[in-house]
Amino acid sequence: MNPCRTFTLPPYQTAAGVTDIMMHTMERYFSHDGDMTLTDAIAEGLLRTMKESVFAVLKDPGDYRHRAQIMWGGSLAHNDLTGCGTQGDWATHQLEHELSALFDVTHGAGLAAIWPSWARYVLHEDVSRFVRFAVNVMGIANDYTDPEGTALKGIEAMERFYHAIGMPINIHELIGREITDAEISEMVRKCSNGGTTTTGAFKVLAAADMEKIYRMAK
Repeated sequence: MNPCRTFTLPPYQTAAGVTDIMMHTMERYFSHDGDMTLTDAIAEGLLRTMKESVFAVLKDPGDYRHRAQIMWGGSLAHNDLTGCGTQGDWATHQLEHELSALFDVTHGAGLAAIWPSWARYVLHEDVSRFVRFAVNVMGIANDYTDPEGTALKGIEAMERFYHAIGMPINIHELIGREITDAEISEMVRKCSNGGTTTTGAFKVLAAADMEKIYRMAK
């Protein structure tokens, strides 16, 4: 792998690529397998590094050191190391695939548009996992008297990060207009195979859940 070959990647695609790298780890990180201490630490370290490096390469596309960190992070995020011993969720990916199919949007940008709504929808499946993400990845101070508040601040911080690198945080920002009810119904139909399959593991999502997340993400 040669980081120099990524120097000319446009800023939008650079940001979308980093978003996807991070999401491949986040899909594994949001798991109920809470005993994988080292795996969690590896995942958190990768996420923090991607956050730091993306700003560096958006400022200077020829920054070899940070391009190399991103390329190495992409390899680790896709070879399952950051999910060793955990059951991945992958609902955000499945929900986004329908956005890409219907609107021909960049995959990473679609992930950014969906994840905040997914996160708020599934938050209460394990608030402590979102608190850990907020504190160890997003740098939020842990308010031990208000775990849910800390968790929500982590999600909000992720939204600010997406905006800071030029990514959307909802479907309107992604496609430039309001999504229609018919389009939501079509995405739900395809994502659930006509209501016959579910997606996700952190919280198993049926068709009705998928529709609610799409509507939250409008």
